[in-house]
Amino acid sequence: LAWIPRRAGERGAVDAGALPNLLPGGRPIDDVEARAQVGRIWATRDLPVMPGRDTSAIIDAARAGVINALVVAGVDPADLPDEDAMLAALDSTRFVVSLEQRAGAVTDRADVVLPVASTAEKSGTFVDWEGRDRPFEATFPERGSMSDLEVLGALADRMDVHLGLPDPATVRHELDALGPWTGVRAGAPATSAGPKPRPAEGQAALATWHLLLDEGRLQDGEPYLAGTARQPHARLSPTTAKEVGVDDGGMLMVATDHGSVTLPLVVTEMPDRVVWVPTASQGCLVRRDLKADAGQVVSLSAGGNA
Repeated sequence: LAWIPRRAGERGAVDAGALPNLLPGGRPIDDVEARAQVGRIWATRDLPVMPGRDTSAIIDAARAGVINALVVAGVDPADLPDEDAMLAALDSTRFVVSLEQRAGAVTDRADVVLPVASTAEKSGTFVDWEGRDRPFEATFPERGSMSDLEVLGALADRMDVHLGLPDPATVRHELDALGPWTGVRAGAPATSAGPKPRPAEGQAALATWHLLLDEGRLQDGEPYLAGTARQPHARLSPTTAKEVGVDDGGMLMVATDHGSVTLPLVVTEMPDRVVWVPTASQGCLVRRDLKADAGQVVSLSAGGNA
C-alpha cells in the first residue's frame, strides 16, 4: 500500500512535522533521541513533550473558548467533515487571522485578512508521493503579496518568537540538516472500525471521494480549467440499479434526512447496495447537502429523466 495524497502539499506537510504527534522529518514527539536531534538543530531544549491537537480537537477547543486566537491558512470550511462546527469555532474565537488567496467563509469571520502569494509568485519545494523533493522557483518574482513563510515569520516576530527562517532556502537547509528519521516510527493510529452499514431495500452505503478537479476554491475565476472537470454522476451496481428502478443514464436521487442530490447514473460493476457520488462537485456537495460522509446509509430513488 502507498499513500498518494490528492493535494500537492500534503506529503511535504507531514515531512515538516504538521501532524500533532510528529516533529520534522517524521520524528515521534515522544522519542527522546528524536527530540534531541531537533533540539540540536534548533538550539533549544524547549520542545513540546505531548502531542498537539488535530483539526477536530482545535475546532472543539475553539468552540469551547479554550483557544482565544486562530491562524487559518487556506482552509475552506466546506472541505471539512463538519462545516458547521468549523464556522461555529470561528464565531466563538476572540481573534482570527486568515491567510488567503480567495475570499470565502473565513474572510467574513476574520479580524485580520492577510493576502499571500500564489505558487507562481514564490519559490519552494513540493514533495511527491515517493518522498522526492521537487523544488521550484518563482515564475513572477515581482509580487504584491508576502509569502506564507514571510507572513508567519512576521506574526512570530510580533509575538517575540524569532523563527530564524527568512526565506525558503534557509528552511530547506534546516530540513536537510535534520534529515529523515531512521529510528522507531510513531505508532499506528488506534482507531477501531465502525459498525458495518446494513442498508435495506431502497438504501445503500455511501462511498465518496473528491475528484481531482471539483468545486475547489482555486478554480474561482478560471472557467476554462474548471470546464475540464469530469461531469458528476452516481454509480450503482446493476442489481442495485434494478432494485431502485433507475436505468443507466437515468437520474438517481440520493437522500438523507437533511437533504438530497440528484445525478445521472452510471451502472458499474461494484458491490451491491453501495452508491458512489463525488464529494464536492457541481450540484453535489455531499457534506453540505446530505450532512453525510463515506460509510453512512442513504436512501435511493428515481430522480426524473436524464
